[in-house]
Amino acid sequence: MKTLSSIFAGLLLAVSSLAMSTAWAAPVDINTADAKTLEALDGVGPSKAAAIVEYRAKNGPFKSVADLEKVPGIGAATIEKNRDNIALGGGKAAKSVAKKDGK
Repeated sequence: MKTLSSIFAGLLLAVSSLAMSTAWAAPVDINTADAKTLEALDGVGPSKAAAIVEYRAKNGPFKSVADLEKVPGIGAATIEKNRDNIALGGGKAAKSVAKKDGK
């Protein structure tokens, strides 16, 4: 029984540590992040991350968070899920530029 309790305590500690590291992650700057960093966003895997980097290379930096919708495969739902975790250059969180997006 002690072994089971020890295993449970270890799992609980591991899960809580993982949750804390995710909760305190810095926002991802969509104008400077590489594809691997962009994958930290919810719903953004390798192909969407590559599409963001490619779009940015061809069109220049994003002027608003809403500009992400111009990237193939990125829609409003993905943006809204990640709004608090997206930054636009200079470390400004997306929330602070939400008024420019009209949201």
